[in-house]
Amino acid sequence: MSVEDYIPPLRYKLLTRFYDPIVRWTTREAAFKRALLAQVVADRPRHVLDLGCGTGTLTIAIAKALPDAAVSGLDADAEALAIAAHKGRRAGVRLGLHQGFSTGMPFGNAQFDCVVSSLFFHHLTREAKIATLREARRVLAPKGSLHVADWGKPSNSLMRALFFMVQLLDGFETTRDSVIGALPELLSAGGYDRVEDTAKFDAPLGTMRLLRAA
Repeated sequence: MSVEDYIPPLRYKLLTRFYDPIVRWTTREAAFKRALLAQVVADRPRHVLDLGCGTGTLTIAIAKALPDAAVSGLDADAEALAIAAHKGRRAGVRLGLHQGFSTGMPFGNAQFDCVVSSLFFHHLTREAKIATLREARRVLAPKGSLHVADWGKPSNSLMRALFFMVQLLDGFETTRDSVIGALPELLSAGGYDRVEDTAKFDAPLGTMRLLRAA
């Protein structure tokens, strides 16, 4: 993936400043991130990477819930990272924020006990998803865990119809895997163990699903 291939979180750079309220209104953010955070905290990690951290809402929540952990965030969007840094300072937490791509992470092997990702994978092509999962395995410690929250297979026909709006905004190629629920299969094929579909939340724009893999 190159700079030319990069697409901002809401597809258009102008919308980045509105990312937080839009996510809050359309994804049941408080509910699914509370569940995702509980999964992460249960593993008691000491080094955590928020992959595709965006404006840092989840990164900050992890840092607050795990005050003794070193929490890092990775994102390709400089503007989103600047917002995350400002929010982190305002929240009084220390974050290690890095600009870079998920397909070539600027970290050493086995550096993290936990990698967590929220609303990120549906922005990636199938090829980039596979490369990202491979990179996540590389930076995870041998007994580390991967936690993902993202749009998944719609739970009913209404959720499928609503998700069409996400596809119009984010593109049909990258979101096709969400519609068919392909991410658990990609995790298993990528060598992750004990892949679990841990929770689902029907939201205003589709079905949010949580995954955990070791």
